[in-house]
Amino acid sequence: MKFLSRNEEIILLAIWRLKGNAYGVTIRELVSLQTGKDWPFGAIYMPLDKLTSKRYVRKYMSTPESVRGGRSKCLYELTDIGKDALKQIRTIQTEIWKDIPEVAFD
Repeated sequence: MKFLSRNEEIILLAIWRLKGNAYGVTIRELVSLQTGKDWPFGAIYMPLDKLTSKRYVRKYMSTPESVRGGRSKCLYELTDIGKDALKQIRTIQTEIWKDIPEVAFD
């Protein structure tokens, strides 16, 4: 079973949603928007490095932008191992929350 921290889960989901446009800035923007919290870059890049070393994500360089002096971006994409980890954590959460009624939070 592959356990993820909440930050790892959020970042993996952001990468999945961003498809081929997942790099530090876009990941940070989406995560900040979805959580309503401003995430510092360290809170993005530290988990990204960890997820890369676990092989949950693959890191690669984009082709340079077509403008003069265009730069490459370091992009991230989910691997099959990363997708499997997300599926497993979703199953765990579903089971844990299964018998908790909405009324419990009123």
